[in-house]
Amino acid sequence: MIMSENRSETIIRTARAEDASEIREIYAPYVEKTAVTFEYEVPSVEEFRSRIEHTLQKYPYIVAEENGEILGYAYTGAFVGRAAYDWSAETTIYLKQNKQKMGLGKKLYEVLELISKAQNICNLNACIGYPEVEDDYLTKNSVQFHGHVGYDFAGKFHNCGYKFGTWYHMVWMEKALGVHPNTPLPLVRFPELSNAQLRKCGVTISR
Repeated sequence: MIMSENRSETIIRTARAEDASEIREIYAPYVEKTAVTFEYEVPSVEEFRSRIEHTLQKYPYIVAEENGEILGYAYTGAFVGRAAYDWSAETTIYLKQNKQKMGLGKKLYEVLELISKAQNICNLNACIGYPEVEDDYLTKNSVQFHGHVGYDFAGKFHNCGYKFGTWYHMVWMEKALGVHPNTPLPLVRFPELSNAQLRKCGVTISR
């Protein structure tokens, strides 16, 4: 379990398979009521459990928890999936809709960045739905959030997602985590990170 201490008593820990139902409840409104995700159907609890377990084989999947309640979650995953992209990862983050703009997203991303650096990842990339004109289903808040935490605009795909009778754009934003060495160290899978490696990045570990 990964924990990050802070004064609000919110902990950041690794997700577990048994968190699948609670994580699904956070994600469901984004599927059913927004175009933040381009999925049409809410995945089953079993599918979420599978996604968590699959991600944790190589990348971090973390939750923000307070008094036993999961308030949000974030994880990284493969960027494109070819070997040459090993030093880049795609980020995903979702918060309970009544817990937004409270600093939780920033805390989750800070921990993801620390872990990614320990994995020797150099770039983080975010794929974000983007409206031509803001509407009831999609705003530009996610782009603004990523800009606030240091991501730069990288590219735009036009009218590539169709949901709720509207065509939406998709943009990529990126953040470099440091220098790009001439010969990068190999990617370290998340389960292979030692307590010492994560402590060196300022992350407290409890397993």
